[in-house]
Amino acid sequence: MLAALGYWGFKTGDSTATQWLLGIGAPALAAVVWGAFIAPKATVKVPPAVWIGLQVIVFGAATLALAAAAPSLAVPFAVAVVLDGAALAVVGV
Repeated sequence: MLAALGYWGFKTGDSTATQWLLGIGAPALAAVVWGAFIAPKATVKVPPAVWIGLQVIVFGAATLALAAAAPSLAVPFAVAVVLDGAALAVVGV
C-alpha cells in the first residue's frame, strides 16, 4: 500500500517538489492513519465498522493510485487485498 502511494506520488507531480511532496506525503499520511486507527496496536481504538471503513479508504486509495500510475498493477493489487482480508477473516485475526 505504501509503495503504491509513493509510486503514484512520484509519477503524478508536475514539478520535482510536488513529486517529492506527494511521493513522501501520501504514504506518510497512510502510515499515520494505519498506526493510529488500524494496526493491531493502534493508539486509538475504533468500532469495527470504522476500522473496516478506514481500511477500505486506505487500500482503495492505494488501488486508485495504482490505477492512475500503473494500471496493469491495480487489479492484481485489489485482488490480493481482498484475498488477504478474506483469509484473515477466516482465521479470525
